[in-house]
Amino acid sequence: MVLILGRRMNSGDSGIRDSPAVKRKVFEVESKTLSGQDVLDFCCGSSHSDGILQVFNEFRDSRLFTDVVISVQGHEFHCHRAVLSACSSYFRAMFCNDHRESREMLVEINGILAEAMDSLLTFIYTGRAKITTENVQFLFEASSLFQINTLRDACAKFLEDQLDPCNCLGIQRFAEAHSLKQLVSRCRNFALANFSEVAQHQEFLDLRCEELEDYISSEDLSVSKEEVVFEAVMRWVYHNVDHRRSTLKALLLHVRMPLLHPNYFVQTVEQDQIIQNAQECYQILHEARRYHVLGNEMMSSRTRPRRSTGYSEVIVVVGGCERLGGFNLPYTECYDPVTGEWKSLAKLPEFTKSEYAVCALRNDILVSGGRINSRDVWMYNSQLNLWLRVAPLVKGRWRHKMCVLLGKVYAVGGYDGQSRLSSVECYDSFSNRWTEVAPMKEAVSSPAVASCAGKLYVIGGGPDDNTCSDKVQCYDPEENCWMLRANIPIAKRCITAVSLNNLIYVCGGLTKSIFCYDPAEDYWMNVAQTFSKLESCGMSVCNGKIFILGGRGENGESLDTILCYDPATGISHCASTMPRPISYHGCVTIHRYNDKHFKP
Repeated sequence: MVLILGRRMNSGDSGIRDSPAVKRKVFEVESKTLSGQDVLDFCCGSSHSDGILQVFNEFRDSRLFTDVVISVQGHEFHCHRAVLSACSSYFRAMFCNDHRESREMLVEINGILAEAMDSLLTFIYTGRAKITTENVQFLFEASSLFQINTLRDACAKFLEDQLDPCNCLGIQRFAEAHSLKQLVSRCRNFALANFSEVAQHQEFLDLRCEELEDYISSEDLSVSKEEVVFEAVMRWVYHNVDHRRSTLKALLLHVRMPLLHPNYFVQTVEQDQIIQNAQECYQILHEARRYHVLGNEMMSSRTRPRRSTGYSEVIVVVGGCERLGGFNLPYTECYDPVTGEWKSLAKLPEFTKSEYAVCALRNDILVSGGRINSRDVWMYNSQLNLWLRVAPLVKGRWRHKMCVLLGKVYAVGGYDGQSRLSSVECYDSFSNRWTEVAPMKEAVSSPAVASCAGKLYVIGGGPDDNTCSDKVQCYDPEENCWMLRANIPIAKRCITAVSLNNLIYVCGGLTKSIFCYDPAEDYWMNVAQTFSKLESCGMSVCNGKIFILGGRGENGESLDTILCYDPATGISHCASTMPRPISYHGCVTIHRYNDKHFKP
């Protein structure tokens, strides 16, 4: 194949006037399929479409080739059906199907503003729109109506960028009305994160009761202290007190009243006139008063601190043994189940002792007794992160348990090196004194002990070296007497108990079972299984769930597992692992401030 290039000569060219066109052979090309290098795939990019769209916009301004008139609020807009249909599925359906509008020159559209239609057409013909705080709402509504998603999304993004404490609630309501789930979520998160400022603006006072409940009940609510939540609720109620007075109880159920400062509670909460006249709120106030006296002995959703205040519920593990017969540990460490973090606290004094008892008193921790026949009692001050020696036990003991009941500490049973003990001692922290109370009906060591519904329960344990008890001994502090209740289904020692929601949960004793006792019905149930047989494990309630930490397995080796059981769902799962295998340790829950400068 020969490629010929020719050039026609002009008549004025010298020497070749009237000559025919000259043909020159340039080069030969073999006759075969052309490769990609022989083709120029030219593209001028978006400038081509932009140029055409610009011409169409000029046509619109001069009403050239326009074939439809859109009438909105009496204003007429001359347009091209093809351009409108290309940009909007709404117009495509209107003009491309056999609708009446597809044949008429004038189409009237209701429900939008002429200004919105003008901005919308500008975007259709130019791809540009000027979105402002004044026009964003009607521009969004118009773009939604005409199904122009790019402009609608741009309006939503603009609203998101404009979030402020004074408008986030209004934008959230607008987003909910238009099913903008992402914008709704962003607004809600913004309001939760900036609740203190949001509560000062008018939009907050216009919330519905259920909307306010949704905010103040959220675990993600960010406030520096609980007083902020209480004041926001009362400001909302007082804004329309005649209609909102009846909602007070429903709202205060989500305010963590026990965590208000005692002085604030007495001087502000109890002095409020509406609250004084709201008898239905009495139990909520009573719970707060009891918490101020009893501390962490009182447990409910309102006694758990909001993490935004800097406090969190943590499980403190005190001492213990790495393996049977030795290696007592000095460590005091706290575990945050939410973050999974472990942090070290002040080391336990005289850690060479073992088989001592541990309990939490208000927000401090007591350790008593221990091998061999110790009377020592130490108190861990959670604010100062140090251990202080307090009044000693009347009778030295180990393999005993301690429990807090109505603000006082009870040391129960145990072993004195010769025999099991039935003696029980009571500690009053205000007088720093131990006194003996009525002895148990049966002397036991290594029982499970828990307080529930105003009484103390001692479950199982070992009456001697060879036998185990299935008895449940119940102490009434008002009568200073013991009585027997329904026996636990198993006879075991080295078991552990906790109280939650007026029920007692027991595990250990080298069984897989978690038993639940209902004191009101005097009835036992097997409610869950652990993943392996355990004894001498730690057990504590944190964030409304039960955690079982460490313990010994069937082979006598200590374990490092952490099991979480949720009574609300009945589900158990392995939550994490401990820093080291451990057994015979103390395990309690306290509130701890997350000091950024505290080093683990």
